[in-house]
Amino acid sequence: MENIDLAVNRAAHEWLSSGHRVVLATVVRTWGSSPRPVGSMMVLREDGKTVGSVSGGCIEDDLVCRYTTVDGPASYPDTPTEVVRYGVNADEAHRFGLPCGGTLELVLEFVPAIEILSELVERLERGELVRRSLCLVRNLVRLDSADKPEELCFDGTSLSCTLGPGYRMLLIGAGTLAEYVATMALFNGFSVTVCDPRRDRLPARAQSGVQIVTDMPDDAVIAFRPDSRSCIVALSHDPKLDDLALLEALHSTAFYVGAIGSRANSDARRERLITHFGETEASLARLSGPIGIYIGSKTPAEIAVSVMAEILAIKNGVNIPREMSVAVAKRHERREC
Repeated sequence: MENIDLAVNRAAHEWLSSGHRVVLATVVRTWGSSPRPVGSMMVLREDGKTVGSVSGGCIEDDLVCRYTTVDGPASYPDTPTEVVRYGVNADEAHRFGLPCGGTLELVLEFVPAIEILSELVERLERGELVRRSLCLVRNLVRLDSADKPEELCFDGTSLSCTLGPGYRMLLIGAGTLAEYVATMALFNGFSVTVCDPRRDRLPARAQSGVQIVTDMPDDAVIAFRPDSRSCIVALSHDPKLDDLALLEALHSTAFYVGAIGSRANSDARRERLITHFGETEASLARLSGPIGIYIGSKTPAEIAVSVMAEILAIKNGVNIPREMSVAVAKRHERREC
């Protein structure tokens, strides 16, 4: 699945190149509950086609009604940009399907420069992280390289946001579980790489959208260059492979590092990493294992749901209750038997 930043800007560029008129919308501020986070983007073509999203659908419908020819002649403002707000009062929030008290603000660009879009798309396709700065008063856009993802900044007259590689996942160990986890990660906007030097374990047919590497896991982690939008999950069940990857991953800035295994295997892994590789309880504090949240999962598909739920919770800054961890829940379950 393509990164949404790239998909939106590529569509805008292609539509403009084909002679269409487009409106580029970005969520710049939210108050209370909001269906889409700050930085969400959408491009709207004059015939009503869209790529991306700024809400659960009702605001998109209103933008289509205002700025396309679907329901008659489109009406564009005289200015190249406009700031619009939805959900100011309870009636409007209800009309647009916003949660109680929810309000969001959009910046609309009616004449995005095709040359800038072309350069932006090329840089995003190369995997670059790009800071896009827009001056609303002069309708000028500047593109700069960014070293790390930054929060969107909007002061009413200027907008700055980081576009580029979304969240990335490196899976150590090919197999059925890796295929399920990769599928769910792709649906959630992650780019996915699977590493397994055991060529006989690789699938006969490559999974669409998944990159396969056959390096040794520690080399694969180094080449992956984990950052704060990366997660690394060891699924091989082979300590010779999983441990190598974890030793590199734990000293990176990846937001999530985890390994499959039972409670006994997870305890043995921690003892092994401390005894033979110089790790400490402190350095292993962020190693998740057994991975996932407890949902009574048994099959590879259910285990993948559990693992992906934990990864998404940590990505979104949610504190998972201790009772939901696999280790604690199974220990409690065993006591009850």
